[in-house]
Amino acid sequence: MALSDTKVRALKLRDKLYMVSDERGLYLEERPNGSKLWRYRYRLHDKDKRIALGKLRLQWEQRGGRT
Repeated sequence: MALSDTKVRALKLRDKLYMVSDERGLYLEERPNGSKLWRYRYRLHDKDKRIALGKLRLQWEQRGGRT
């Protein structure tokens, strides 16, 4: 299942770190402080690896909170 904009915006803040993923290794990691980070999980030479892709920035955040 793909990560849609609606699904990402509907995420609720929790007490522990949690992840919401698609079926191809991309996932969004939400931390208890409210930050959301894009990460990608893959395998290389039979070892699990992951790479950080950056912080989630929604369109309204980029415009200074204006709608």
